[in-house]
Amino acid sequence: MMTIMEFSNVIAIDGPSGSGKSTLAKRLAAELNLLYIDTGSMYRALALKASEESLSTVSPPEEELKKFLAKINLRYLGNLSDKLIEIDGVDFTAKIRGHQVSELASNFSKITMVRDFLTDVQRKLASEKIVVMEGRDIGTVVFPNAFCKIFLSASSEVRAKRRWLELNERGQNIDLDVVLKDIEQRDHKDINRDTAPLKKAIDAHEIDSSDKDQEQVLALIKEIVKKTATEKGIDFI
Repeated sequence: MMTIMEFSNVIAIDGPSGSGKSTLAKRLAAELNLLYIDTGSMYRALALKASEESLSTVSPPEEELKKFLAKINLRYLGNLSDKLIEIDGVDFTAKIRGHQVSELASNFSKITMVRDFLTDVQRKLASEKIVVMEGRDIGTVVFPNAFCKIFLSASSEVRAKRRWLELNERGQNIDLDVVLKDIEQRDHKDINRDTAPLKKAIDAHEIDSSDKDQEQVLALIKEIVKKTATEKGIDFI
């Protein structure tokens, strides 16, 4: 396992499902010319791969899970390619956005061995460059000494509407009430899980985007990042 003591050059963006962190983190990374790391895509891809291989994503046998993780070749490309993530040479970028994958990832992400595996992958990616990393426990577990931490929030109703519109744009016709219920269930699981629960880091800047559009939130994040970088003597902007 990699240590975290040298990893301070991380912009951590955490928040619940549907808070807009993926889109905003990707845009922020592009504007600042930094590597964008979508940790959620890693959990989704790994969970989907496990499901495809008939490995339980809820309570897999320990030895089977160890063998599965040992043989996996996960390649994350982020904003450096049209492909976001590959496993064993197969592009999982589009496959992981199916509505049913959310439940698989939610269950799989609660397993300590899985989180340890992907945490190591994430720390390796950030070992040589400044990155924008988003997820649910970046500022609290993966990089507790990230130089800048943002926690995005929004009401469950607003987040469900955003997710519903996204799914409809992809041709997935799902009732809004179903999406809202899934969002609320995911929140409950993420907040109450034993391993790396979703919570705001003490030193994170919280932004509620319920009544703000994407441009307004991005402007706020950039302002916070630039101010924090200046205060801590990090010169990359």
